[in-house]
Amino acid sequence: MALSLDKDVLLFFEDVDRDTFVRGDRRLHRFLRRTWYLARSGRPKVTGFEMWFLLLKKALKKVGRRVHVNATSLARRNPGFPVGMVGYPHILDGWSLPNPAVLGPGLIDHPNVAPDLMKDPRFKLYVVTSDWYGAMFAKAYGEERLAPWHAGIDLEAWPDLAGHPKDVDLLVYDKVRWRRDELEPGLVAPILGLATARGLRCEVLRYGRYDLAGYRSLLARSRAMVFLCEHETQGLAYQEAMASNLPILAWDPGTWVDPQAKSHDANPIPASSVPYFGPDCGERFRDASEFPAVFARFWEKLSRYRPRGFVQRELSLEGSARLYLRHLERAARM
Repeated sequence: MALSLDKDVLLFFEDVDRDTFVRGDRRLHRFLRRTWYLARSGRPKVTGFEMWFLLLKKALKKVGRRVHVNATSLARRNPGFPVGMVGYPHILDGWSLPNPAVLGPGLIDHPNVAPDLMKDPRFKLYVVTSDWYGAMFAKAYGEERLAPWHAGIDLEAWPDLAGHPKDVDLLVYDKVRWRRDELEPGLVAPILGLATARGLRCEVLRYGRYDLAGYRSLLARSRAMVFLCEHETQGLAYQEAMASNLPILAWDPGTWVDPQAKSHDANPIPASSVPYFGPDCGERFRDASEFPAVFARFWEKLSRYRPRGFVQRELSLEGSARLYLRHLERAARM
């Protein structure tokens, strides 16, 4: 089959499951994991890396590309045609294709995990999904080897909900992952207390403890979102809320606090919880002491924010596809 960059994309994807006893048994592991999760929770389990892959595939198809997934024989017959490699790092294990490759999204959290990765002449570019994340990788791989990219937000799947009847003032999205014993009383409780004192109705949504239908329903009922997360490499959940036209009040402490961070750098690593954000989207606060003043400004300006417009301009599916295609074309020339 003859491939054309104007028509075709070769993507390779590996999810969290790995081969253990025999080659290819990861597929059985994946089936069993999904079946168990569906039986337990009533919904399929999709990892973050798989969501990136699915959105990339959707974006590429939306702009008219034929997407070939894990087509090893096809890639081998077209050794000069660029490929994209998405997902977990074991996709690199025993990689034998000669094709020029764009690595990511996914793979590794910090370049120190694989400092010599980009010395492989087949690996041309490494995908980074936000500016702060790219700054980490630029130190090791060089700015010229980075491929800035974002997953696109499907505006048809996440319609404008501003006109929907509202009975919730604040949807508090709680994705606090570390130091919960300190931050629940020191951050979450004061936020809820201030809202209660103002007579506002709040709903709290804990990360990992809801299904998509429940999330969509709460977005429709809510006037605004308080987004609590230490940092995001992209942050699909808050962007889906912005696409739904909910203004965002984001906790943005400013550093990468993942416990592994100190093993890579003794100095604080700058990070953001809302790496795609602008004045039309809402406001940010650094800590609980800043919250009351920032909240007052946010609530007073609530009707003036236009977060969906930001998503249309900066995070569309079509824009995501165009970015990735430019990186593939560049990889083919390198």
